Amino acid sequence: MSWSEYLTALDEDRRGERFPTGVAATFLVAESEGTIVGSSYIRHDLNAFLAREGGHIGFGVRPAFRRRGYATAILEQSLVVARALGIADVLVTCDDDNVGSAMVIERCGGVLDSTGVSEHRGIAIRRYWIR
Repeated sequence: MSWSEYLTALDEDRRGERFPTGVAATFLVAESEGTIVGSSYIRHDLNAFLAREGGHIGFGVRPAFRRRGYATAILEQSLVVARALGIADVLVTCDDDNVGSAMVIERCGGVLDSTGVSEHRGIAIRRYWIR
């Protein structure tokens, strides 16, 4: 993908035109010392699927950089962007067995709302609200 195509794709994300959810999103990349360590997607709205199991923010850290505080920093900065977009109550979800993500979400103020099974993937998930 060329730089121009990449920028076009990011603009399409912001307008909600790139993915089947139809929801505008902001993509952030986290880097440390010139190396990409993780990323996040901030969805500007929730459709039915995202309200059930996707949430406003999805984040991840590359395996080689886990357990160094990057996930917390990524989620904290994603919350700043979400607030700037006018999202007061932020839904964040994670797999039920992903203890690391659950700890990060809780560290950032997440309060467990519910648990359930993902209709899309058939696995147990947790839903948190950060207010």
